[in-house]
Amino acid sequence: MITIKDLAKATGLSVTTVSRALNGYSDVNEDTRKKIKKAAEELNYRPSAAARSLVMKKSRTIGVIISDINREGIKDALAYEILCGINDRSTMLDYDILLFSTSSKKQQKKSYSDLCKERGVDGAVIFGLRVNDPYLEEIICKADFPCVLIDIPVESKNAGHVTTDNVYGAMLAVNHLLKLGHRKIAMINGHNEAAVSIKRLEGYKQALEQAGIPFDTDLVFDGGFSEEGGCEAMYRILLNHPDVTAVFSASDLMVLGALRAMEKLNRRVPQTLSIVGYDDIPVAAYCSPKLTTVRQDKYEMGYRSAQLVIDMIENRQVDRRIILQNELIIRESTKAIP
Repeated sequence: MITIKDLAKATGLSVTTVSRALNGYSDVNEDTRKKIKKAAEELNYRPSAAARSLVMKKSRTIGVIISDINREGIKDALAYEILCGINDRSTMLDYDILLFSTSSKKQQKKSYSDLCKERGVDGAVIFGLRVNDPYLEEIICKADFPCVLIDIPVESKNAGHVTTDNVYGAMLAVNHLLKLGHRKIAMINGHNEAAVSIKRLEGYKQALEQAGIPFDTDLVFDGGFSEEGGCEAMYRILLNHPDVTAVFSASDLMVLGALRAMEKLNRRVPQTLSIVGYDDIPVAAYCSPKLTTVRQDKYEMGYRSAQLVIDMIENRQVDRRIILQNELIIRESTKAIP
């Protein structure tokens, strides 16, 4: 394996000069830099990541922390799309990613800072946190190196965030149902510990209030962002509120469960009840009926979060609050009131 010492010998230069040239320092003469790079190509030199980290005092590695991942979420592929975005942008900018997951038990034993320092990362992207997660308080109050949160809109000295506009997205969904003539609209939400649930509920409320329809807490059901939870919530809506004509669900995954409940009770969508989901997961375009839903670009969220954390690592002055817009995708699961 060719080393820097071999390059120094081949070019007749010092190891320090070769090292500084390869690492982009500006105090190296440009002709000297070209000479060193040419020799590196001819000798097929490949830099050691470990050695470079020692010289630069940076690992050029981003930690990607997934907290309490929902295994049922494999169906919605949201985590996968986020990871693809993070990986693609990190690779473009010559950073590696280190993926690790946490659980509440681990969080009780290790702090967020210790977890990252043990793995030698320069910064971290975190998603899947709940609003009462012990890591969140630490990130806001104590974190001493760059961190970007996905789907939790908080900022601090060393933290930024990337989210979509969940209030606006929910309003898109409910306003669509209102335009179709629906007035008795129930909501299947996620759970109170998710920041997106709070925002999507707020959007649901605002859309109803702007239409002059009083908000009714009895028409909001928690589905836990799971297929089973969506099924149970839809049963309760159909059995206890037969006058409901439409449902807004805070995730497509819960809609899959809701459709199962509809089928078992011999109710058809959208003939007897309209449904709008959220996320536009891959199966949304292929289930029966095809789902009307709010599309949020999870790949872009991952891509932009990687860019933001690298900007922070490299001390660039950038806006640490990134809010992406959503889009209503109209398919077959909604219908106008006759």
